[in-house]
Amino acid sequence: MNSNSLFHLAFPVKDIAEARVFYGDLLGCPEGRSSEKWVDFNFYGHQLVAHLAPEEAGFSVSNDVDDHEVPSRHFGAILSLDEWNALADRLKAAGIKFIIEPYIRFKGEVGEQATMFFLDPSGNALEFKSFANMDYIFAK
Repeated sequence: MNSNSLFHLAFPVKDIAEARVFYGDLLGCPEGRSSEKWVDFNFYGHQLVAHLAPEEAGFSVSNDVDDHEVPSRHFGAILSLDEWNALADRLKAAGIKFIIEPYIRFKGEVGEQATMFFLDPSGNALEFKSFANMDYIFAK
C-alpha cells in the first residue's frame, strides 16, 4: 500500500447548504468543486463528497465498543491530540450534541485513543480520534 494514497468518500446529505455550513464552516474543510446536487470538501487532505440524497442520509445500527453504542456506519479522521482537542472545544462551543462525548478509549492499552462521535445535520455519524501512539493505529 502506498502511504501517500488518498481516499475518496461520497455520502448522502439531506441539504447541500447545511453540509456547506457543517463541513466547511464548522469542521474547516475547504470546498472544492460543486453543483446543485453535490459538493466536494478537502477533508484533511482527502476528497469527501456530499451528495444530495435525503432518503439515504443518517444511520440506524450501532455496536457495543468499550461500553458505548458506536454507530456501525461512520467516518472521520485521525488527528494529532492538539487538533483533536481544538476540534472537541469548537464542537462543544457550537453546541454539537455528541453521540459519544470526547473521552479516552482503551486507556493504558496498545490502542489507547481519544475519540468522539457526533452527527452531521443529515444524521451521518462521524468519529474523530487521536492515538496516544500513532504507531499503534493498526496494532493488534
